[in-house]
This record gives sequence, C-alpha cells and structure tokens, in this order.
Amino acid sequence: MLRRIRTTLAIVFFVAITLLFLDFSGVLHHYLGWLAKVQFLPAVLATNFIVVAAILLLTLLFGRWYCSVICPLGVMQDGFNFIARKVKKHRFHYVKECRWLRYAVLVLFVAFMIFGLNTIAILIAPYSAYGRIATNLLQPVYLWINNILASFAERADSYAFYEVDVWMKSGVSLIVAVATLVVVGFLALRRGRTWCNTVCPVGTVLGFVSRFSLFRPVIDADRCKNCRKCEHDCKASCIDIENHRIDYSRCVACMDCLSKCKFDALHYTNTLFRLNPSVAAVPEKETVDDSKRKFLTTTAFVAAAATLKAQEKKFDGGLAVVEEKQIPNRDIPLKPAGSQSVDNFSKRCTACQLCVSECPNKVLRPSDKFETLMQPEMSFERGYCRPECTRCGEVCPTGAIRPVTREQKTDIHIGFAVVIPDNCVAYRDGVSCGNCARHCPAEAILMVPKSGTENGDSAVMVPSVNTDKCIGCGACEYLCPSRPFSAIYVNGRQRHIQ
Repeated sequence: MLRRIRTTLAIVFFVAITLLFLDFSGVLHHYLGWLAKVQFLPAVLATNFIVVAAILLLTLLFGRWYCSVICPLGVMQDGFNFIARKVKKHRFHYVKECRWLRYAVLVLFVAFMIFGLNTIAILIAPYSAYGRIATNLLQPVYLWINNILASFAERADSYAFYEVDVWMKSGVSLIVAVATLVVVGFLALRRGRTWCNTVCPVGTVLGFVSRFSLFRPVIDADRCKNCRKCEHDCKASCIDIENHRIDYSRCVACMDCLSKCKFDALHYTNTLFRLNPSVAAVPEKETVDDSKRKFLTTTAFVAAAATLKAQEKKFDGGLAVVEEKQIPNRDIPLKPAGSQSVDNFSKRCTACQLCVSECPNKVLRPSDKFETLMQPEMSFERGYCRPECTRCGEVCPTGAIRPVTREQKTDIHIGFAVVIPDNCVAYRDGVSCGNCARHCPAEAILMVPKSGTENGDSAVMVPSVNTDKCIGCGACEYLCPSRPFSAIYVNGRQRHIQ
C-alpha cells in the first residue's frame, strides 16, 4: 500500500509539473504554479523558510520522500528504471557509499553559488535540470501536437485550439538539455539512483537529514533468509543484506523493497520504539559525523525538429522575403521587471527556464554567454514586453524575478532605447516612418526635424529618445521595419530604476 501511494503521488506530481513547463496559455499556472515553489533549491534561493522547513521536517519524519515524489528529476529516473526493469530484473547490488565524492560535490556547489559562479552550479541543480529538459525537448513536441489539432479545428470552424510558433530558443541550452538527459538517463538505466546519491547536492543534504528519520524501512535479522531479493531490486544500492542494514542517507523511500520480501523481514516502522531489538539500523559511527554537520549548516531528435517552424520563410504580400531580425549587441543584458538588478538576477536564477516557457510574448530566451549561461535574457525579435504582462514574476520560484503589479511594472525602468542613425530609413533615405514613436507605450520617443533640414512640411522627421521616460519594453525595437538589425534597440540598466 505504501508503495502504491508513493507511486501514485509521484506520477501526479511529475505530470503536473511537466504540464506547468509545457503550457503556453498561462491557464495551468493558476492551478499548478505552487509546484515550482515547493522545490528545495528554489525555496532556499527565494528564502522561503516555510517550504524549506517543511521539506526538512518531511525528510526527518519519513525519509527522502521528496526525492521520490516531489523532485521531477528523481521521478524521471524512476521512469528509466521502470523501463530497464522490463529488460533485466534483479540488476542491483549493495555498493558502499562514495562519501568523499558526495560531500565534495556539495561543497563545490555551495561555493559556486556563493561566489556567483551559477553557470557551473546550475548544471547539476535537479529541478532546473529537468526544467531545461522539459522546455527544450518536450515543449516543442507539445506545441506541434497543439498545432496539428489547431489545423483540424480550423477546418471544423472551431476555435478550441490555436496555432503557436515553434522555435529554437537557444542552441547551447538545447545541447545542455540533451546532454543532461543522456547522462541522467544512462546512469538511471545502468545504476539506478546514482545521480541522486552521488552528484545531486539536494540529495546529499536530504540524505544527511534522512539518517535520523523517524520512520524508515528496517530489516528484521531473525526473519531474513538472506535471499538478497530486496538488495537486488534496490535502485539506490543501499541495502547491505550481509550485515542486515540499510544506508538511510541513500535510501529514497521508494518502498519497493517492502513488496519484494516474502518472509516479512522488511518493515517501514517507527525506529524510536522498535519492538524487535534485533532489527538493525545504520551503525552509530555513521550517524555521528561532525564534518557532515558542518556541511549541512553551510548550506536531439525531438529538439532538432523544434527548429522546423523557426526556419519557415515569411513573405511581405507574397512577393518579397522578409528577412529575420537579428539580436543586437547590448552593452548590458536586459532583465525582466521585478529582478531589481542584473547582479541580483544572476545570483538567484538557476536557469530552470520556466519563465521562458511561460512568456506569452516570446521575449525571454536563454543566454548563450558563459557568465550568464542559460539564464533568461530579454530580446525583441519575436515580440516585445507588454506593460500589462507580469507572468514571469508570477511563475519564478527562486525570487530572481519578484512579482510586480501591472501598475508597478509601468514605473520600472529596465532599460533605455538607443537610435542607430545608419539603420534608420528616415536618416538614411530621408523618408518618413515614425513607427517607433507611434507604438511607444511610455511616449518616450518623439519625432523631431533632422539636423540640417529646414522646419516645415518638407522637413525629415527622425526619432529622439527621452531616456528618463523610456521603460525598456522593446516595442520600438520589435516594430522597427529595418532588417536585419533594428534602427533602434534597447540597452539594459545594471540596476533598475523605479
């Protein structure tokens, strides 16, 4: 029964959080948005002490249920293990804990996060690693299916579905997502929960806490017949049947072993009030470790197809090919309203890319720069940041983008527009345009007579930017007709002005 409950909850959590990354309408966020905020590392970065305390208390009471139920990367590994079990059963055996490697990785991870080297640290952050897999590999397939249904709905005069663009947001992020899936999948197929018990920093922290859990599986040495079936089916490789003990720091509380024992020698029970004194637990020398206490306190197939829609040609009136816009070289990257500053954003963001998946205006995309690798940046080749949209701040689980109201967003200056005269048709060709000024929601762009021309009806009007009024929404850059580079682009502010 415990195994069935755990499996059911794990499937529900996994499907729900996957849909949260796949959804492009924003509807599911209102119901499932809390799933991103109950992940351990995002809660730590967001200083959400209630969630952190709840996860630690859950682990202290029942063991690493978080790793088997709530963490999507952990549940994904169980899926790989389920597939491998169909091919070969009883494929595991007890392996001694590689303690030095586990805690070395944890120390390096914490050090990288403290000193701002998030680019390296986020590669092994479990929730973010799965987020990149879902965003870069699963979402394109989901959108394709939606577009197929939309084409059928259109023929039936139905508006139940509508077509959306499928485009590759970042080549680097795609490669990292594929590499993560291959590495984690290979380890899960061959070695079960090796990633969780050797590489994952969250698994190491919760593994230390689970050594003292109140409820946990225990072995009754008097009833055990040493058949080793539980040991051979333990995907965490933590059951030592020779000594009738379990390494609780690696046990993920999957409950698989309970259903395997035919001699009723395994029980999930309260270890403080055990009736049978012969039931063995982890030796005392393993539970008392000052060093661990110090560490705790310091604390392509699918993706290639996604580019198909992005490569389609667009035509102006069916005659001329419209050249795609290219990203300008910004001196300071643009970060969404609510992130407060570039430094604050880079320190808190774990590149889970949930905001990228949820952005309805196609403004956010993963960065390809090493210092901010895979962290979202704003760019306006496919849309602009509408002042009334606040979805990225609503979905961010780490506090890298704080929630803001629509009224507050219109007062936050995240960047300012800069005019490039050589690209502007008014400067270059002497023709009237004014597209940037007409669409500026902050009225920060005025059309003024070009220097050297006479005032009057024949004067050439060119854009002039009032940087004090510009909020950096990017409407001017997106709607500028110049190709491939806009005649006006938005440069970010190091610290946002409000």
